Amino acid sequence: MSENKLLRIGSGAAWWGDRVEPAALNAERGDVDYLCFETMAEATVSAAQVRARRDPSFPGYDTYLDDRMRAVLPACMRRGTRIVSNQGWINPQGAARRIVELLRELGIRGVKVAAVGGSLITDRVLELAPTILENGQPTATLKDTLISAEAYMGAEPIVQALREGAQIVVTGRVADPSLFLAPMMYEFGWDPLDHERIGAGSGIGHLMECGAQVTGGYFADPGLKDVPEPWNLAFPIAEVDAQGNVTLSKVAGTGGAITLQTVKEQMLYEVHDPAHYITPDVVVDFTRARIEPLGPDRVRVTGLTGKPRTPTLKVSMGCTEGFIGEDMFFYAGPGALRRAQLAKKILEERFKIVKLDAEEVRIDFLGLNAIHGAATPPDAPEPYEVAVRVAARTRTREEAVKVGREVDGMAVSGVGHTGKRVPHQERTREVIGVWSSLVPRGQVAAHIDHFTS
Repeated sequence: MSENKLLRIGSGAAWWGDRVEPAALNAERGDVDYLCFETMAEATVSAAQVRARRDPSFPGYDTYLDDRMRAVLPACMRRGTRIVSNQGWINPQGAARRIVELLRELGIRGVKVAAVGGSLITDRVLELAPTILENGQPTATLKDTLISAEAYMGAEPIVQALREGAQIVVTGRVADPSLFLAPMMYEFGWDPLDHERIGAGSGIGHLMECGAQVTGGYFADPGLKDVPEPWNLAFPIAEVDAQGNVTLSKVAGTGGAITLQTVKEQMLYEVHDPAHYITPDVVVDFTRARIEPLGPDRVRVTGLTGKPRTPTLKVSMGCTEGFIGEDMFFYAGPGALRRAQLAKKILEERFKIVKLDAEEVRIDFLGLNAIHGAATPPDAPEPYEVAVRVAARTRTREEAVKVGREVDGMAVSGVGHTGKRVPHQERTREVIGVWSSLVPRGQVAAHIDHFTS
């Protein structure tokens, strides 16, 4: 690609539950060279492992893969847009095979799909990662509860897959910015050790990884920070040059806004130290960034840079940490808070009677103290209606079930309320804890499998 040419990269998703329509819009009208999907959170892999244990039919990849791919494949393949996605979760090979099936169903033949694996290191993490970052304890303490461990891989395996001719690349755990960085590295020929260019590209990836957050999502505060048509948000498009400068834009005629404020908020989102933002590919430095408006919904960012990458990779370890039993019921009208307080007292005494063995019990009044707890001002105004949320964290499912049973008993043996959750709904769930550690970079090896429609 020419040094003067702009590379257009569109966002297709910011998390598993994101909307599909903006991805289709970028595919159809965004005139993008690449469309990148980020669909994972910290606990995604562990949650997928838990589901796979319970449900042998679960394929292990993004449950919305079909919806997303059906929405974008026709336009992307017609326009020559390449797709990079981490929808593979714990089974990128399965995801790649499913994409091939979808392509064939659509009558699209000859498309090369690559699956990038290697991030799962569950079987050796306790040997490679000695210390838990959050508490300094040995990782060996997690031996009996460990579900999965996945290292955050960087952009290089994706770049390799693109070099090998893949038009669609689907991965397991890859760091969010790396999904967007990979097309830049491939198209501009950036050296993986050129920390200034790679830092700029990773910084751009960070601006893009949360999708609509840079186009007005998560930004609105009515009367203070108004967003036009927030129900019609588009996902961003990055116009990147070979020097690592970027102009952020969106499809014309859509809701939302790209402004200095939306870009600044996303730039600092989840960044503890703007001079030292660690990714697998580089340490990004945002401190010299310059942000300037170019016109309506067009903002240019320059000056992003980086420092040499670290010798280690972060690894996320998912562990079983017991269960939560949870239920909810409601009061309304005069005296709603008084009745809720008596209901709380009744439940506290009932939990003693049934010998609830819980590590933590919370009985919150939604709308009054559920967020700030004990820090809620004592003179907070009395609400007209109160939702009572009851939750207990336990070591076993049997203990967690007691929460729902006791709330059921409140229907006629408590304080008359105005309704509750349906009794037959599942009211217990397994808790997945996420811990972090570091592993030597050289101990995580990616592997690439190729498929053709």
